[in-house]
Amino acid sequence: MRVVSFLIVLMCMAAPAMLAQTQKSFPTDDEINLILTQTERAIQQYKPLIDQEQVQMGKDGADSAAKDRQNLDALETALKAFRSKPQAFNGPLGLIFFGMLDDADRNAVLCGSGASSQATLQLMDGNVTKADSLVHLAQSCADVSALIYTVSENVESLYQRYVEAEEQLANRGAEAAEKCMAILKKNGVQPKK
Repeated sequence: MRVVSFLIVLMCMAAPAMLAQTQKSFPTDDEINLILTQTERAIQQYKPLIDQEQVQMGKDGADSAAKDRQNLDALETALKAFRSKPQAFNGPLGLIFFGMLDDADRNAVLCGSGASSQATLQLMDGNVTKADSLVHLAQSCADVSALIYTVSENVESLYQRYVEAEEQLANRGAEAAEKCMAILKKNGVQPKK
């Protein structure tokens, strides 16, 4: 009876580990590294626009650029951390990363919107050269915003897969625990509390 109980307990303890090994839907290092590369490329395109925003839009541009740089610095810190440990994406840090990308996208939209508004004012004042420069900045910010948005969609999709895989794994673990408890009760073994 003790040998049977021991084998049952051993099977119950091994079941969650076996389930984890068969789970294949979590984002892989390669998939995570791909979104990291996409993010790096978007940041590299966005950085010079922040400098232009600061120069071309005066005090408002300087204030906005400072916030944009702060967000990009945080994104670059996250990229370095994920590069050394990609699986950290599969957890709360992945959601934070997605939020930082969302902030960068919004900031790029605001850059474009502000530059467009300033271009209109410059055009009304007859400063066509300055207006043209601001229109170019507005378009470049819109392009970067679209790029960052696309990257954030990829990040969201990958993070959603993580959440679904985590839920599936938790459900399988709970089912295995319930089956083990049923086997233990059937064989008259009472679990210790």
